Amino acid sequence: MFEAFDPVVLARIQFAFTISFHIIFPAFSIGLASYLAVLEGLWLATGKSVYMDVFRYWVKIFALTFGMGVVSGLTMSYQFGTNWSVFSDKTGPVLGPLMAYEVLSAFFLEAGFLGIMLFGMNKVGRKLHFFATVVVALGTFFSAFWILSVNSWMHTPAGYAINAAGQFIPADWWAIVFNPSFPYRLVHMVLAAYLTTAFVVGAVGALHLLRDRDNRRAHLMFSMALWMATIVAPIQILAGDQHGLNTLEHQPAKVAAMEGHFETNRDGGMPLTLFGIPNMETARTDYALEVPALGSLILGHSLDAEIKGLDAFPREDWPNATVIFWTFRVMVAIGFAMLGLGLWSLWTRWRGSLRQSTWLQRAMVAMGPSGFLAVLCGWITTEMGRQPYTVYGLLRTSESASPIAAEAVGTSLLAFIVVYFLLFGAGTFYILRLMAKPPTPFEEEPPRQPIRSAGITPAPALDDDVPEPARGE
Repeated sequence: MFEAFDPVVLARIQFAFTISFHIIFPAFSIGLASYLAVLEGLWLATGKSVYMDVFRYWVKIFALTFGMGVVSGLTMSYQFGTNWSVFSDKTGPVLGPLMAYEVLSAFFLEAGFLGIMLFGMNKVGRKLHFFATVVVALGTFFSAFWILSVNSWMHTPAGYAINAAGQFIPADWWAIVFNPSFPYRLVHMVLAAYLTTAFVVGAVGALHLLRDRDNRRAHLMFSMALWMATIVAPIQILAGDQHGLNTLEHQPAKVAAMEGHFETNRDGGMPLTLFGIPNMETARTDYALEVPALGSLILGHSLDAEIKGLDAFPREDWPNATVIFWTFRVMVAIGFAMLGLGLWSLWTRWRGSLRQSTWLQRAMVAMGPSGFLAVLCGWITTEMGRQPYTVYGLLRTSESASPIAAEAVGTSLLAFIVVYFLLFGAGTFYILRLMAKPPTPFEEEPPRQPIRSAGITPAPALDDDVPEPARGE
């Protein structure tokens, strides 16, 4: 059935499929863990029950998301041994310890304190419970730290030597961990996780506000999410620009493919191609809609800066411009849409009509999945842009795969597709059902004794939400 297929292509499809499923869960759980810590902290500081109501609403969803993220991540590690054994052998001395650090410093924190966070509110006291929530949030960040260090090293390898067996061995661990693209990639991904969470939370709040405008817990979700979008979206656009400049320095062929730029501009500024269809066979972008010299201004900070096109690199080293040209633009368009929604919310706050703004709430519901789409498009741009290498410039993808038959890879790929859609489809359906239920007050409240030893003396418990101010909300 699969004899006519290239086993390397099938292995790449399998890894792309599993990582695409996996990444949407950490992208949500990283931001949601921090959101839960903020909610519990606000509840402790103010004593207002609305914060704990929203906390309890989202903590069940976090538990399911976290569990599906762990399960979906396990299958990827097995693929390193089955489909990519040569890659594992050559990079294991460098990447193996980094992956182990992720388990020791991140997963153990998350797993060790998750039970207290989920079930310990009335058993360990508020002080320890809040500590557990913060530790779980830190654990998700540490997990992102180590995984992105691994991924960044594959893009910008540093601090290594190559032994007689052709293996990458560590020469400088600081250079390995903090490789040239790592700080940019870490900031960009963590901000993406926060925005993804903000738009999911905001969409759920907006949905229930459209159904019941007096639901103050839904209003709290909606308002906090829009503050996050307003503040973080412009920071993310700036971080993305800096990440792009770093990529231009270390992976110029990727940037050329992202821009559909096949010919190096030697006689003037490089145009910015807004839309078009990059044609890999003819080495040109068909139907291009361009803005003259703007590409040079953005990438080179000069109207006539020379920017390398794909013609500056061997043809066999070209990434697939047809795909990443569009995934990059979808990601950027979503980022600016998020910024626009944040600015729109500022206007409605100034008018004092955030709760009554039906069209803003409808737009937020429509934008709910946008963070996941942006993360997937950004991941595709990053990973396909690294091709044809697994370790950029040093180890080609064709040299990294296991010597196994296409039938074996294809059969396991089909099994993954069936199992993933059944398992994670059911889990996602249940999460959506939880989100469809409106946030309500909880009958059983945890103890509300002041934590004087921690310096926190909450105000008396209130049954009502934060009162809606006349202007600015």
